[in-house]
Amino acid sequence: MNSNFIEEVSKNVTFVLEFLGIILALFVVAFVMEKLAKKRTGDTERILSTRKMAMIGMFSAIAAILHIMDFALPFIAPPFYKLDFSELPALIGAYAFGPFAGVMIEFLKILLKLIFKGTSTAFVGDLANFAVGCSFILPASVIYDFNKKKKTAILSCVVGTIVLTVFGTMFNALYLIPAFSALYGLGIEEIIAMGTSINKGITDLTSFVIIAVAPLNLIKGSVVSLITLLVYKKISPILKSRK
Repeated sequence: MNSNFIEEVSKNVTFVLEFLGIILALFVVAFVMEKLAKKRTGDTERILSTRKMAMIGMFSAIAAILHIMDFALPFIAPPFYKLDFSELPALIGAYAFGPFAGVMIEFLKILLKLIFKGTSTAFVGDLANFAVGCSFILPASVIYDFNKKKKTAILSCVVGTIVLTVFGTMFNALYLIPAFSALYGLGIEEIIAMGTSINKGITDLTSFVIIAVAPLNLIKGSVVSLITLLVYKKISPILKSRK
């Protein structure tokens, strides 16, 4: 286990507890919505079966690898912003096994990353990745769970991408940028200046998140949605096979 992980937990107990509270709340929302969808559709399969747990473990491992393989797009946003496509296995898993599975994949992805790589942001970036990821996975999978049709899948991806972009943008402005400012001892003006050096249209916090942050979330949601729509129906029978 990465020693950095244990050290950061001990130094940031309050924040870790808040982080766990957010995780618990998202699990509860996912559980309730999946129960409602099952009641409406007459699905009697358990939310967590042995088969599902095995598939969740596999998708979580893939998501963790994709999360670690993040990369910057310095022509859009400052390099401390990283883009990854770890929501791809989470969305496919959520479509196949329900919203609760999607949130669990997001959680286990972060946990695996922390165990093997640790955190360089005192858990701030990890909370952001989890919360923003769930803002995409939850609405998309809940919509699809109530009506598993092709048109609904397209609608769910569109809605998920919009929620991801809007929530991610607001979350950065209200929480993440101030948190990073305090963490690294940078003034918010200095962070904005990093954005201005990339795009002269960035002059304040609002323009920073709209011009630099929103495009990253839009790219992530669009790419993950497109790939999911292209491959899900082809692999769905394999994922759901009980043999």
